[in-house]
Amino acid sequence: MAKAVLFDLDGTLLDTAPDLVKATNQVLRAIGEPECDYDYVSHFASHGAIGLLKRALGERLDHYNVTELRQLLLDFYQADIASGSKLFDGIEPLLQSLDSQNVPWGIVTNKPAFLTDALLPHFNQFNRCQVAISGDTCGVAKPDPLPMTTAAQALNIAPEDILYVGDAERDMQAGNKVAMTTLLALWGYIDEHDQPDQWQANGQLSHPLEILDWLK
Repeated sequence: MAKAVLFDLDGTLLDTAPDLVKATNQVLRAIGEPECDYDYVSHFASHGAIGLLKRALGERLDHYNVTELRQLLLDFYQADIASGSKLFDGIEPLLQSLDSQNVPWGIVTNKPAFLTDALLPHFNQFNRCQVAISGDTCGVAKPDPLPMTTAAQALNIAPEDILYVGDAERDMQAGNKVAMTTLLALWGYIDEHDQPDQWQANGQLSHPLEILDWLK
């Protein structure tokens, strides 16, 4: 029986695509490029600023200073980080159930810590989060396993006794490397060209409350 649950953030707990796509379009306007369609870019919301820019600009990204554009996107995003973001359906009752059962839970995200720290306080549902590991907390990010073992150590629970829930291949890779039970959140940012059946998840979830079945 699992003793704890760790989650990815963007595309798993929170739908942050509205704010990330908005920041991406602000960058495009600033450099004189046409804005991108929401549906075309939104599935790349968990791929970070550079992933969003690559999707939005394609080969035209080579004509720009990528470092400067990335920083510009992060600046726009940080300035308005939560006006459009929301919990995915089912996450709030899931977290309430975990809390009522005294099941510890936390977050392991590739989001930079300054953004994670700015975003989480906007959602009081995260008040009982017991550990939050960001993409730069350990000096490496998923799929490297170090963030996973760092979170497990913070919870004082063996990795093999932890469920890890995420929506990206790197989430499954990182969790599998440390023998966590990996669960793929199908409600997340999975593009039509992705092949999630090949990501070697231990299970696939259609709804957050299905996680409770894996705790039994």
